Amino acid sequence: MSQSVDRALSILPLLAEGPAGLEQVATRLDVHKSTALRLLRTLHAHGLVHRQPDQRYRLGAGLFGLAQHAMEALDVRETAHPYLVALGEECGHTVHLAVREEGEVVYVDKVDSRYPVRMYSRVGRPVAITVAAVAKVLLADLPEPERRSTAARLEYPAYTPCSTPDAAAYLAELAVVREQGWAADLGGHEESINCVAAPVRGPDGRVAAALSISAPNVVVTAEELLALRPLVLSTARAVTREYAGGDAIPNPLPNPSQREADRA
Repeated sequence: MSQSVDRALSILPLLAEGPAGLEQVATRLDVHKSTALRLLRTLHAHGLVHRQPDQRYRLGAGLFGLAQHAMEALDVRETAHPYLVALGEECGHTVHLAVREEGEVVYVDKVDSRYPVRMYSRVGRPVAITVAAVAKVLLADLPEPERRSTAARLEYPAYTPCSTPDAAAYLAELAVVREQGWAADLGGHEESINCVAAPVRGPDGRVAAALSISAPNVVVTAEELLALRPLVLSTARAVTREYAGGDAIPNPLPNPSQREADRA
């Protein structure tokens, strides 16, 4: 990388900390003020920095526009698909990827199980939002006011005796999901089907999608499926690293006791 480009790019993290004057920029770059001014003018011409009336510089709208376009261009399904395939090959169970769209949670990708017993889920169809593990992962990430208003609007069908009965119970479940970093559906939609899901985070750190593994209890028990939770979590973290653009936005487990449980 040329020295001028390197110096120009070094200005952006400085301005991310807040507006800075010419002398402050020159000092940080260890260059003469005339060199700093030339670099700032170049960035300003491209809309990447903006000069305020007080003559200090801040990040420009052009930079935020580029970031927004980059985020919109990202396709979480395309990024995640090879990882879903690898996860399916390793565990043998059905793998799903789901996103939240217009108030619903929808499957956007699926890798079928290797076993003869197949799930009837379909890409493009909404999930049972009050019980599905992927839905819990996605809704648990909502800000609290939106989480509460969403829970209050939902209906709570009694699919099975294990279905979530009401908004209060659902909010309690979502609080647990936020704390532990994963979700499960153990017979909540169909008594014979169990599921474990984990979040995929985007460049902004928010949950962009949820991936899961599901299996009927004639293939594995709920306990056996839950034992694969570390594999689901590690896959979600791998997708997050690629989708979010590196290791800057991790998908951690929030407390030491849970980390120990996932290693077990």
